Amino acid sequence: MSSGEHRELTNLEVALEVKSLRRIISAYLNYSDAAEEDVKRYERSFSKLPPSHKVLLSHLPSKFQRLRRCIAVNSFFIFSMLQAFEPPLDMSQHIDICEHGQVGELHNEHISGKRNASPAQAASTSGRACYSKADDEKYEAHNNLSCASPRGGFNNQEIPIISECVTRSTPISLDCTSLAESPNISGIPVVKNHAEVSSISDSNGNVSLCRHNWLDPSLQLNVPLVDVDKVRCIIRNIVRDWAQEGCREREQCYKPILEELDRLFPSRYTERPPCCLVPGAGLGRLALEISCLGFMSQGNEFSYYMMICSSFILNHAQMAGEWTIYPWIHSNCNSISDKDQLRHVSIPDIHPASAGITEGFSMCGGDFVEVYSDPSQKGAWDAVVTCFFLDTAHNIVEYIEIISNILRDGGVWINLGPLLYHFADAFGSEDEMSIELSLEDVKKVAFHYGFHLEREKTIETTYTTNPQSMMQNRYYAAFWTMIKR
Repeated sequence: MSSGEHRELTNLEVALEVKSLRRIISAYLNYSDAAEEDVKRYERSFSKLPPSHKVLLSHLPSKFQRLRRCIAVNSFFIFSMLQAFEPPLDMSQHIDICEHGQVGELHNEHISGKRNASPAQAASTSGRACYSKADDEKYEAHNNLSCASPRGGFNNQEIPIISECVTRSTPISLDCTSLAESPNISGIPVVKNHAEVSSISDSNGNVSLCRHNWLDPSLQLNVPLVDVDKVRCIIRNIVRDWAQEGCREREQCYKPILEELDRLFPSRYTERPPCCLVPGAGLGRLALEISCLGFMSQGNEFSYYMMICSSFILNHAQMAGEWTIYPWIHSNCNSISDKDQLRHVSIPDIHPASAGITEGFSMCGGDFVEVYSDPSQKGAWDAVVTCFFLDTAHNIVEYIEIISNILRDGGVWINLGPLLYHFADAFGSEDEMSIELSLEDVKKVAFHYGFHLEREKTIETTYTTNPQSMMQNRYYAAFWTMIKR
């Protein structure tokens, strides 16, 4: 199916998409209640202590109240983000199909007929382990989006920088003026629970219905705690991409990639900048940095969890440091002090609209294989950058084949990441494909598809790690530059 031809969705497929997105939104909305349950559990444990021990730890009740205040601040950010999100589908339609059990086991086959996606480790194709590998990604929307190839031109209408997962749409291109004119959402009132989201009050206290009636609590699903864990994972990913505290990880992972692009494309400031694709773009910072370097950059991301958040930061940030989050409050383990655990982070560390992005910057939602195996993508890209992405594949050979296919002759593939295969321990499905190759075999496959290894080294890095934690998980990630012959 070409990028200009779109198959109409059946009612069942739309219902599956709606239910998937409702589940993700419900996970965000259940964040506050789930966090409160954690605090209550801490309080129950404290109450069981003998009196003499309570005296020694008399500061803990005060800490628990501080945790509640931190949770409220995180919830405000989440509610603000959801109120700014525009769902790609009518969230009130086909609810009866999903809720009366007619979906059944077809859920993990909708839209994407090629593969059953079951994740493995994170809410994002670029993420690390944030929850059990047994968790099944069938609950995330499979957006088979048709994205225009860069040589076909991007849509130049004056709309924000990033596509909000609009099903089967072309990517939304950058327009600098539209970014500067994006609506100010800083006046959104604090809401104490998701039941209040469906109505808000103006400055005079008059209650009005929110235009996002899809946030009505009656439409929400009861989701397992593992889904809320994905939300906590997103909060940590925000630090990596959009906080000053994530600068060290960005220096470790993004800087070597940017330096290679700068070296390999010295004459990029022309009327036609080189085109660079970033699969598994996560929250979009690397794709933005590549755009600021003078490339026509496109990020690709599969996860609605990621896309909702990146869209909010890229489209709606009015200034640096506009929001506050508390990313480390959900773990009492390996903390040096309560002060470290309860410290806040200001985001974003830069104002995306003022960062100096190149015209044509976009984010495309959808499965990498489904989107970029389209014939229109053949030879369309000058560079492909994969950062913590290759090991998200069911079939890593397929990933490499597609990367080779979409690069022009002489195109550049820059990769950084480990081989922590996301589906290696996917329990519950005997038919779950997971091709797990050694680094040596990965390079052999790349050579088969016409790549020549120009540079290679190992880079030590962390991933969404609390820099003040007593535990620091480190990767010795493979980094290479390959040229397509």
